[in-house]
Amino acid sequence: MIQASAYLNAQLRDLQVESEYERRLRVLVEHCRRNLPSVDEERIRRAFQVAYWAHRDDRRASGELYIAHPLEVALIAARDIRFDDTCVVAALLHDTVEDTDMSLELIEAEFGPEVALITDGVTKIDHVFSSRALGRAENVRKLMISMASDIRVILVKFADRLHNMRTLGALAPERRLKKATETLDLFAPLAHRFGLHEVKTELEDLSLKHIEPDAYKAIADGLNSKRRQRERFIEKFIEPIRNDLKEAGFEFEIYGRPKSLFSIYRKMKRQEKGLDEIYDLFAIRVLLHSEGKKGREDCWRVYSILTDLYQPLPERFRDFISVPKSNGYQSLHTTVIGPQGKPVEIQIRTAEMHEIAERGVAAHWKYKEGAGPSGDGAPPASANGRDARIDAMYAWVRDLLENPRPDDAGEFVREFQLNLYDEEIYVFTPQGDLMTLPRGATPVDFAFQIHTEVGFHCIGAKVNAKMVPLSYTLQSGDQVEILTSKKQTPNPDWMKFVVTHKARSRIRHWINEKRRKAVEAGRETLERKMRRAKIEIDEQLINRVSSRLKFPSSQQLFYEVGAGLYDADEFIRFIQRGAEPPPSEADDSPARLEVERYAEGKSFAADAQEHGRTALVIDGERHTDLAVQYAVCCNPIPGDEVFGYVSKTGAIKIHRVSCRNAPHLLLDHAERIIPVEWSRQKDVQFVAALRLVGEDRVGMVSDITTVISKNLKTNIRSITVESEDGLFEGTIVLFVSDLKQLRRIMQRLSRLEGIYGVYRFEE
Repeated sequence: MIQASAYLNAQLRDLQVESEYERRLRVLVEHCRRNLPSVDEERIRRAFQVAYWAHRDDRRASGELYIAHPLEVALIAARDIRFDDTCVVAALLHDTVEDTDMSLELIEAEFGPEVALITDGVTKIDHVFSSRALGRAENVRKLMISMASDIRVILVKFADRLHNMRTLGALAPERRLKKATETLDLFAPLAHRFGLHEVKTELEDLSLKHIEPDAYKAIADGLNSKRRQRERFIEKFIEPIRNDLKEAGFEFEIYGRPKSLFSIYRKMKRQEKGLDEIYDLFAIRVLLHSEGKKGREDCWRVYSILTDLYQPLPERFRDFISVPKSNGYQSLHTTVIGPQGKPVEIQIRTAEMHEIAERGVAAHWKYKEGAGPSGDGAPPASANGRDARIDAMYAWVRDLLENPRPDDAGEFVREFQLNLYDEEIYVFTPQGDLMTLPRGATPVDFAFQIHTEVGFHCIGAKVNAKMVPLSYTLQSGDQVEILTSKKQTPNPDWMKFVVTHKARSRIRHWINEKRRKAVEAGRETLERKMRRAKIEIDEQLINRVSSRLKFPSSQQLFYEVGAGLYDADEFIRFIQRGAEPPPSEADDSPARLEVERYAEGKSFAADAQEHGRTALVIDGERHTDLAVQYAVCCNPIPGDEVFGYVSKTGAIKIHRVSCRNAPHLLLDHAERIIPVEWSRQKDVQFVAALRLVGEDRVGMVSDITTVISKNLKTNIRSITVESEDGLFEGTIVLFVSDLKQLRRIMQRLSRLEGIYGVYRFEE
């Protein structure tokens, strides 16, 4: 490794640079002067010389000198991203440590710790994505770690990936496809999250070119064939707008902007239409040369002029000025009916808004004189206080890194990509504070966005002052109030509808922690019973007996004991008998079919009849020839969709398909699942429980008991009520004959004044 700066200086004194690359360097420096807040030209030239010398023997797959690549990456950083000159220097040097004999220590000695940090971060990202041994989720996580060290790491990587995509044709087909897929799945949406619109758009288009070359060519040819016709239409459309804006005294630019090939392709796929059926192939952009408050006011004045000229479509109006997107994007969007009755999209923004729209997070970064990134990766202090967007970006990165990782790598990647969401909604707290969430978010997502503890204890929600289910899909403009209870804990069913990474990861962590505690409790219970039975506690014995009892592992045995799914006394009796477990296993194939049909939403009993199999008929009473037990974890009642689980003792436990333990039983013990249906000939009372949440007013308990006992003639076994801060939470255990009766009770209770929610309670 090269360590001595003196040796490097001696080498650079005799360096001969080809004229073509000298010219490219001059172009780079010119863009730096034009676009960057300050430029150390000598430092940039020194970085170029070091990179040129370090890569002197290297060539790219295309055959040109390797220095062409870092020069182009630096040019993208200076011309398109426009961050700072440190970013440009790091771009010139980003491949030296990985591909040459240059050491990171020498980079730091020559160009300072910031350049070394960025260069090292980009090198680590390259190592991550070139390794086949690492899973995709770990790739994403290591990418985030590199970003957290200095945000310029990912900006240089964007520039590097963009130039690689522009020159992808020199690679073998399989490598082209891998790079393009990786870019479309990860780097393009990440560029969007950072607000780098032009970079994101080009990455998407270039990815499409290599993933779907026929579609890319068809769309490009189709657009080119009608380019002149489209240009004439645009000119005819904007002429009256231009005249009216000039007359009103605005300083502005107006032009047509073609949509990206990838956005057109995606729309064709989503709408299942051909290119000729897609009307919005371009948009009109009005760019105003006024800033600050006046600029925002001018945008609305221009909107008024436009809608006087052309009929707007109200449902297509979007105000991203009052409510910017999470990446800082601001603009007014409207669609109007143009000549020949064609809809035309118009975007209205100021030059400042345009800069942020194109360069996103880079446009927010403003240095004080001599300021730089802090050691913990946080942004520097800003002279004008505009780095709130940077703070939000770092908070997003930290949240992804700090959250517990799921066991499934694919799940982690899907959640990561979800947090790069394109479509957003804007909702409000009761105090009027604005929150941005992905489209499809629910009150539970909102609760976790406020704080993890609010999410954990979320028991109900009001949207626009009305109670809604926790699975309710929020809409832009909704005002959301979360009701909490200290007794509430996350429900595993929430995983079926929450969409944000924060909510999903926190709920998953709680579920895993609950399982861990159940395993510990199960182990303690089993060992205690073994001691009482004077059986030596031996891991090998536990493992051997667990295997003979068809548990996949001793950990699963502990979990089922701790969760109340398996009686530890049966384990003890089996050891004392020294016998084989009773033959209760059914044929694997039919059982597995049952699970698959359940996953498709079919009734166990109905499906059994359909395929000529007899379902077990249950009536709520204990059978003399067959031990039937009703699971206390979900308290099934007639009318519930249920299934039977054959325990290792031969008893059949009846569970609701919505039971919290159902997924585990159905997937891990498929061979023990049997179809079950209810008998309608027996009049048997079942225990059910309800949870009520509402206003803590005088007479509430009396009204509740009157409805249940007197009006509906139903016996109450127990009732408990607690109140706090004007809110009450009650649990009622009662006897019902079937689900229909229970639902009638829930409906009547929900009508009572001050009742916010009535829920079936399983525990």
